[in-house]
Amino acid sequence: MRIPSAEEIRSLHERHAPSPAAFEAVFTHGLIVAEIAARVAGDAGLDVDAELVRAGALLHDIGVYRLYGPDGRPDYAQYVRHGILGHELLREEGLPEAVRRFCSRHTGVGITREDVRAQGLPLPPGDYVAETPEERLVMYADKFHSKSDPPTFVSALTYAARVRRFGEDKTLAFKAMCEDFGVPDLTPLAAAYGHAVV
Repeated sequence: MRIPSAEEIRSLHERHAPSPAAFEAVFTHGLIVAEIAARVAGDAGLDVDAELVRAGALLHDIGVYRLYGPDGRPDYAQYVRHGILGHELLREEGLPEAVRRFCSRHTGVGITREDVRAQGLPLPPGDYVAETPEERLVMYADKFHSKSDPPTFVSALTYAARVRRFGEDKTLAFKAMCEDFGVPDLTPLAAAYGHAVV
């Protein structure tokens, strides 16, 4: 399997970003998620494909670009679709399925077919759940940074409180990931990027 290089990934972002501000928000978030994932993998001694994790982290949110409207802002009402939109975009670009799956399988702590039905989500019926160790790692690392305005790092306590509104099963899934991977120290990254920790 050919994994795209860092330069190829940056070029994909540059081609698809609808504005410099969108590129800055999404690409920087990907860089941060890649760094968190690498730190978590190192601290936990995980046996994962580091290059695949890097590519998945850098590309997982590329579908957000397809949600931007003429006003220069994403359509947040459709935001849950950004994963499948990214999967589609990377398929059109000819990237392998193992890379595309990071897009469609990172949202929250996983979206199941039952979640789609019960919540009336605007997604095709299916399970959008991380399965491989690499997918699980990127999904987990993604929980610790937000592209909000301004962007922030998100503590484990804050994320646990946020995910609780989707059900106790989601809270337990996040808790299990914290136990499996360990909670990353966000302080050095917050200082490096100038983003607060909430």
